[in-house]
Amino acid sequence: MENEIVAKSFKESVKTKEKFLTKKNSALIVQSAEMIVEAFKGGGKLLIVGNGGSAADAQHLAAEFVNRFEIERPPLPALALTTDTSNLTSIGNDYSFDQAFSKQVRALGKEQDVLLAISTSGNSPNIIKAAEAASSIGIKVIALTGKGGGALAEKADVVLSVDSKTTARIQEVHITVCHILCELVDHMLFQKV
Repeated sequence: MENEIVAKSFKESVKTKEKFLTKKNSALIVQSAEMIVEAFKGGGKLLIVGNGGSAADAQHLAAEFVNRFEIERPPLPALALTTDTSNLTSIGNDYSFDQAFSKQVRALGKEQDVLLAISTSGNSPNIIKAAEAASSIGIKVIALTGKGGGALAEKADVVLSVDSKTTARIQEVHITVCHILCELVDHMLFQKV
């Protein structure tokens, strides 16, 4: 029984990734990487938001850019807005958790930046409000979603939506996309001849 669970999970993960790998999604990933590169070249940064497992993905991706991914290169400006517990708890307590990221976007964001908004449902109120805040100051928004994209899809410049209703499978595609973005950005900035 346990071995069947293992095999089933791996097969579902592979199937979801293969289903996601379309020409359209490949082009959208490249477009997203180009937006991030343009931000970095223009003195901007990558802001990343998400809840739960997506918050962990936000931190993971920010670390890949700030430290390094697979090549030695200068640090790149990426910031997970999920990590400052004083900001998160202060905003949540004084206002509402729905504003936990939007207030940070308004405080730290500038027009040259890009916001990567991660929400498996596409309907997290605090992620939607962050995207709205970003758009209001001219920040481009990339949405990593699932389950049809939700309301977040309407707020983004680029939408990468995983066609699955299973949170774990969506998150597995999201982290793969994040790693591909790192590789593409490194290639575009430092390896392209």
